[in-house]
Amino acid sequence: MDLHNMYFVIGTSYAGKSTVVKNLAKKHHGIALEENYHDAKLPELDSREFPNLTYTRDLQDWHEFIRRTPEEYVTWLHNVKKECEIIELQIIEELLAKPEAQGKLIFVDTNISIETLHRISDPQHVLVMMAPPEDGINRFFDRPDAEKQFLYQLMLEEPDPQAALDNYREMLTLLHSKESYDRLLNSGFHVIWRDENRSQEETVLLAEEVFGLK
Repeated sequence: MDLHNMYFVIGTSYAGKSTVVKNLAKKHHGIALEENYHDAKLPELDSREFPNLTYTRDLQDWHEFIRRTPEEYVTWLHNVKKECEIIELQIIEELLAKPEAQGKLIFVDTNISIETLHRISDPQHVLVMMAPPEDGINRFFDRPDAEKQFLYQLMLEEPDPQAALDNYREMLTLLHSKESYDRLLNSGFHVIWRDENRSQEETVLLAEEVFGLK
């Protein structure tokens, strides 16, 4: 694939990845592949080939989802990312073949791994965005999006809601481990940390500088 017009954003939750991808695409009249763009293919996936991605699609009782141990949850999420990479690369290949994508800059909020990005892209076309780990742990349910509020309501329905919330926070703590942060910090790609005092426009300027788009 010819990825010279494609720019990838990876990183942690609460870092502003989706927002910067959307804003860059708008500013440069480009195309945004926003968070979870792999969902477009979810209905057609074979559960035998993609057991982790289709787990929630085929789930009968969502309470099972929140009752898993933190270790089971984190292992599942890591496996989801591996399956997402396969689907996302397929979507990118299909997009690049479309006439409407020709000559357009494409900005991607992606699950593609650090290792794969080093193989397929250029370091100047990848940006790592990070937020302090406590943001992802303590502010997870602060967001108004339907998915997180749905999970929160499930926990409130549990026989011991506090135990359910504590279990989920333990999962978030494992997910935001020092090891996972160090992998991103030492990825070889440029890192931008979340700054509550920085505007969206200023973040776009920083991303443009990394991508050489100024």
